[in-house]
Amino acid sequence: MELLAPAGNYYKMLAAIKFGADAVYFSGKQYGLRASAGNFSMDEMEQALKYLHSEGKKGYVTVNIFPTTEELEGIEKYLKDVDKLNPDGLIISDPGIFHIAKESNLKTPLSISTQANTTNVSAVNFWAAQGADRVIMAREIFKEDLINICKKAKCEVEVFVHGAICISMSGRCLISSYMNGKDANHGECTQPCRWNYHLVENTRRDRIFEIEEDERGTYLYNSKDLSMIEKIGELYDMGIASAKVEGRMKSMMYLSIVTSVYRAAIDRAKEMGLDYVAEKRWIDLLAAISNRGYITGFYDGKADDEAINEDNALLNNSASFLATVESSTDDEITILARAKFSVGDSIDIFSPELKESKIKIDALVNVDGNLEDNTRPNYRYKIKTDKKIEDGSLLLKFKELSE
Repeated sequence: MELLAPAGNYYKMLAAIKFGADAVYFSGKQYGLRASAGNFSMDEMEQALKYLHSEGKKGYVTVNIFPTTEELEGIEKYLKDVDKLNPDGLIISDPGIFHIAKESNLKTPLSISTQANTTNVSAVNFWAAQGADRVIMAREIFKEDLINICKKAKCEVEVFVHGAICISMSGRCLISSYMNGKDANHGECTQPCRWNYHLVENTRRDRIFEIEEDERGTYLYNSKDLSMIEKIGELYDMGIASAKVEGRMKSMMYLSIVTSVYRAAIDRAKEMGLDYVAEKRWIDLLAAISNRGYITGFYDGKADDEAINEDNALLNNSASFLATVESSTDDEITILARAKFSVGDSIDIFSPELKESKIKIDALVNVDGNLEDNTRPNYRYKIKTDKKIEDGSLLLKFKELSE
């Protein structure tokens, strides 16, 4: 089972691979559903795919907007240009774009996006008959349906295992368009489903009525996040081809921790099958990074009111991202600071393969060789240490570990 991680930009792609992804998915500057992610120019895409293939990894390019007829102009050329870069798949939602891709005789395999709302085995095999190599299932699938689909599917099946869930069917949503003119189906979603709402009575428009769960208000559409960490053994046993992590807009820390946790989980599932049990430490790590509370979505049955976080739209987060390790020797690391920390602080080191350790900051040396008391974001520093720390590791502060 492939572990497929998001890559919002080139550096996040490198982190995903460093922390255990088998493959990444990303978008070009056009036709993708994360318009505010960094995304990839054609040159960056070419460079990324060459790197991935040199490492024995895969890269999938999203072309998953729902275009108007006018927006189809140029899509054939774009698809052919991407095809020349040898991606491992194109992720497509719209039947029109899929049709153009097939008519263009591309050599790149085609995946059907979760946005296409594929919810049953007949729909999976419809897409297979049209030439799709993989279908990414809608997130509204029950376990029993997924088992049946995997048995009868005539192409590969991919599922999301972690990340944000849209309140609308597989993310096909118009709320953002209605509220502020930003079209979610063109990658511009402003997440009004996370907003706090009040009532206004038609004849008393100057008066706002609270619809309270508590003094913070009510978040009617604010879905909790998906976490399938305890179900990985079952998914592996079903024959799922790819386990996908959501989050092209998420931080480097989020991406690195989630990827490393699911890498360990899939490796454990490969070894133990249905005897798989998620480690408590994995669950704790996922709870420490940004989340709205976790559910298994529709997997264990229809989602109910427990699937909505009615308290607030703020992300829970008990881990702070302090720095990345750019290079290391036996007694020193060079870091790029992401946040402020100080001499005397005790810092958690999070390395690939879920290796964790702790160091105390005895001194901070800037690039000019001068001692400083505190770090500043986006500046580089050298730190002496008697521990061998792997390049690419993260410097973090976990509240539950450090305080």
